Amino acid sequence: MDRRVLLAVVLMMAVAIVPSLLLKKPPAVQSVSRSVGRTDSLREAPAIGALPPAPAETAQPPARPSDLTVLTDKTIVVSSSLYRYAFSTRGGRLIEATLPKYQSMRPGEKGSPAEILPPRSDLLGLGLLSGRDTVWLRDWPFEPSATALDVQSPTTLRLSSRQGGVAVSLAYTFRPDDYMVDVAGTVEGLGPDGGVLLVGMGPGLRNTEADSAEHARELGVVTKAAKASLTRFGKLKLGQPMPFNGPFEWVAVKSKYFVIALFAPDTTGSGLNGGIGGATALAVDTAMRTTTAASITAGIQVRPSGTFRYQLYAGPMEYPRLRAIGHDFDDVNPYGWPGFRTIIRPVALGARSLLVWMHDSLGLAYGVGLILFGILIRILLWPLNQKAMRSSMAMQAVAPMQKQIQEKYKGDALKAQQEISKLWKEHNVHPLGGCWPMLLPWPILLAFFFVFQNTIELRGAAFLWLPDLSRPDPVFVIPVVMGLSMFALTKIGQVGMEPNPQMKMLLYVMPGMMTFLFLKFPSGLNLYYTVMNIASLPQQWMLSKERLRRQAAASPASPPPPPPAALAPGKKKR
Repeated sequence: MDRRVLLAVVLMMAVAIVPSLLLKKPPAVQSVSRSVGRTDSLREAPAIGALPPAPAETAQPPARPSDLTVLTDKTIVVSSSLYRYAFSTRGGRLIEATLPKYQSMRPGEKGSPAEILPPRSDLLGLGLLSGRDTVWLRDWPFEPSATALDVQSPTTLRLSSRQGGVAVSLAYTFRPDDYMVDVAGTVEGLGPDGGVLLVGMGPGLRNTEADSAEHARELGVVTKAAKASLTRFGKLKLGQPMPFNGPFEWVAVKSKYFVIALFAPDTTGSGLNGGIGGATALAVDTAMRTTTAASITAGIQVRPSGTFRYQLYAGPMEYPRLRAIGHDFDDVNPYGWPGFRTIIRPVALGARSLLVWMHDSLGLAYGVGLILFGILIRILLWPLNQKAMRSSMAMQAVAPMQKQIQEKYKGDALKAQQEISKLWKEHNVHPLGGCWPMLLPWPILLAFFFVFQNTIELRGAAFLWLPDLSRPDPVFVIPVVMGLSMFALTKIGQVGMEPNPQMKMLLYVMPGMMTFLFLKFPSGLNLYYTVMNIASLPQQWMLSKERLRRQAAASPASPPPPPPAALAPGKKKR
């Protein structure tokens, strides 16, 4: 029975965790320069928020990264306690998004505020698509209403520009306690049919983490229509635009901990107020092929009156903040792999909420919270573990009788199974009775894997010698202690059991394999699992002692000493 449980655990670990190791290599970096404004995704977008058709030969390609160098006469800085945004008067692009609450972990700039936009960002680089004409506004000079804004209350920055018969006015409204920016604007000279505003979102987010490979692996595009859908940059192929056919409620570009997103919800029900009609991503080589980026453009409907509106989010993936925005924006942060998410996500969010509550409300370090959480889980599972281990003992007691039945009905498998089932019923045992309670901690363990993988509150959280609970232990102390605790737990669990070569092999193989797997896992996950193992040792010891007592009670009593030999005839007893 125990052997099958351990084998099940091995299979669960292989299926659930090994894929993350296989994905450690960063996705291949592609290089391409093509039109983003005239792809099939833009031509084939549905009616609501759809983009009007236009032939590809009239499209003007977006500027290459080398053309996006910021050469502006003015930079407008908008700041609050949460952010520092900087806009360029050349094209009205957002060229800086710094978050003072979060430090960069990147080597060489650790401790400085996290800047999430790359130097050549095309965020909010605009274009106009009307009929068969496309006009890009990246080099248009915009006149600002102010050169600096200190946001203490809702504040609006206005930008305007006119070129020939086309005039564009933009109004960005900021709030001091929110990363969401309201954008409204008008276009004059677009024509009676309106058009489409093309909004740049590339080339992605700047690396702010210690592990650049992990940053590249986590970069992706997320779109929300009926449900959120994530496409990682690694799936983009050389010279092949990847279309995303709308309409969408929002389109986002995410890294491991940060996200930029455009929202265009239809709040009036008219179908004209918003809706991102489509988006296209292309792979672009940047930073000397050390990371992955994508040139992304989204399309937003401009009404015949020339007005448009949307919202921009540029900030951290704080789950409560994302959830408060609505529109299922919290799904931009996927807790779990497809197939596991339905089970893992609720557990992960519950564990995250409890850890953050213990930290914020009780003032406990996250490491202390993990220790208490591990002990609490073992206390809650104590009765189930008792039942599981006693069920295993009962199966062990009937094992000799089960073996006799199998030998007796060696040639009749059906009869043997019937007799074995009858034996189990008589002794009130079941082969799976000891399995499922022992597997209950595993969803929690997997949930914690994603908590440390995706929760920004744990980013940079130090504990004892561990500089960051979301990163591996730099000296590998915790994974080694975890392996030793697992060995001790297995060794004690085998006390009183019949010698079995396979069990003896698992005694050494399983802890070694788990130690190897956990070497590069977040140290917080190792800490939690180590505490779980250590907290299980007293119960395992008590149950092993109980097994020995049951075996002693079940063994036959010692035979009485033989009677004295009868005296031979004729001999007298002295």
